[in-house]
Amino acid sequence: MTETTKTGAELLVETLEANGVERVFCVPGESYLAVLDALSVSKIETVVARQESGATFMADAVGKLTGKPGIAFVTRAPGASNASAGLHVAEHDGTPMILFIGQIEAGFRERGAFQEWDYRKVFGSVAKWVAEIDSADRVTEMVGRAFATATAGRPGPVVLVLPEDMLVETVANPAPVKPATEVETYPGLNQMWDLQKRLWAAKRPIAILGGSKWSEKAVRQFARFADAFDLPVACSFRRQMLFDHLDPHYAGDVGIGINPKLEARIKESDLILLVGGRLAEMPSQSYTLLDIPNPAQTLVHVHPGAEELGRVYRPDLAIHASPAAFAAALESLQPPHGEIAWRDWTRAAHADYRAWTDDLPAIPGPVQMASLIAHLRATLPADAIFTNGAGNYATWVHRFWRFRRFATQAAPVSGSMGYGLPAAVAAKLQFPDRPVLCFAGDGCFQMTLQEFGTAVQYGANIVVVVVDNGMYGTIRMHQEREFPARVHGTALQNPDFAAFARAYGGAGFTVETTAELAPAIDAALAAGRPALVHVKIDPQAITPTTTIDKIREKALAGR
Repeated sequence: MTETTKTGAELLVETLEANGVERVFCVPGESYLAVLDALSVSKIETVVARQESGATFMADAVGKLTGKPGIAFVTRAPGASNASAGLHVAEHDGTPMILFIGQIEAGFRERGAFQEWDYRKVFGSVAKWVAEIDSADRVTEMVGRAFATATAGRPGPVVLVLPEDMLVETVANPAPVKPATEVETYPGLNQMWDLQKRLWAAKRPIAILGGSKWSEKAVRQFARFADAFDLPVACSFRRQMLFDHLDPHYAGDVGIGINPKLEARIKESDLILLVGGRLAEMPSQSYTLLDIPNPAQTLVHVHPGAEELGRVYRPDLAIHASPAAFAAALESLQPPHGEIAWRDWTRAAHADYRAWTDDLPAIPGPVQMASLIAHLRATLPADAIFTNGAGNYATWVHRFWRFRRFATQAAPVSGSMGYGLPAAVAAKLQFPDRPVLCFAGDGCFQMTLQEFGTAVQYGANIVVVVVDNGMYGTIRMHQEREFPARVHGTALQNPDFAAFARAYGGAGFTVETTAELAPAIDAALAAGRPALVHVKIDPQAITPTTTIDKIREKALAGR
């Protein structure tokens, strides 16, 4: 028998291949050059980002849109530090991700070697598992475990540390690599019967969908359940792709700036079916939507992580199951006999949503964002993907865009700035035949604007809409509420973003009037290369429905 040998780096890449990884996102470093060499002969695509936060944001977007762990590689301490932004998003949002970090040689530990860091201490509170692979013969074992851990229960990030010398160690006759097995948690039959009885007894029920571990099939199954039971359905903060907004059962999003009528409806309900989500600070309106620890409403909480059931709210019925498994089990339930008691309740919920979002508001200044949204509604297909980071500009997407299908939204529940552009790059590479639009504020965009170069390099023909008001708008809004007329530290002097896009080899368009909006968007979509539309709005237009002056006047009047 001829002996075969493989290095730790070769076994790592082989394990990624066995687990169906299509591409990895990285910033190169000498600490894991052996992995880059192994990737050079692999079918896995290597996407080189400009900064480590961009690489991990890209990996997170893959996890959000596919349910499979996004993969990122970064180098030692400075690189790992930059990558922490994406790790936080993945942890907070429940996104499966595996971050590989190059490490010093094992024999140099505890000497204060160049860029030495204890990653268990640094990332122990933000990752599901942090480990260092000390020996090449354990690579397949530990990488396989990383895939299993990242997707088990409530998904999240895993960090694996790769000592430089381990990656070039050889293993003789390594065992064949098998993919990790993803474990699905299913609801019990008695729990589903209990849910059916509670629904039959309800008068004003509502479902709230959130979290991860959904699939396109699960979304369709839940929609059929909502139709059979004529149930109103809301989506949690930045999880709007989980239900068709034009479905007559859709009630709106439970997020920042919630429709007051939806907030009242949830408080008035007598049964809340919370599937996949946690109702954390943002969707719970700073923990005021439900009483803690005992909600006034009957609460049925379905979650893939057992540790989340009863963590904040004491459910009347706790179902430890993934949303996908739960949605499949819903098909066994029977709606109430005869007339459904809450039919009018459901119709009113959807009517409230349409009234809240149909009329696009006017804002100060020569550029009307309402025209942009109206044009996108009329132009884009239902499978278009929207990404964004954090900022008031995102309200135009969250409140007024009609999400119709699964895997059409990638946005950080954690509220991380700079997320939208890298996420859009990853989304376009994953779904090259679908339009991908990134919405970004001027401050948000400049956190990761260099990733536009990544889009150009890899032919990710995205459209970036930069909404420029010359400030960190959300912070300015809060500043005016707390310290009216005392503006400090929130202004921005911005470049010509359209020229920036052209400098990278993309297309760039500037919009200073409403009449220029639709032609610029159409040209960007047809550009055949990454494109950027620089939309200059009036600084007074701090949100779709109020101005800086109004916020200031209200704050001063209250003193």
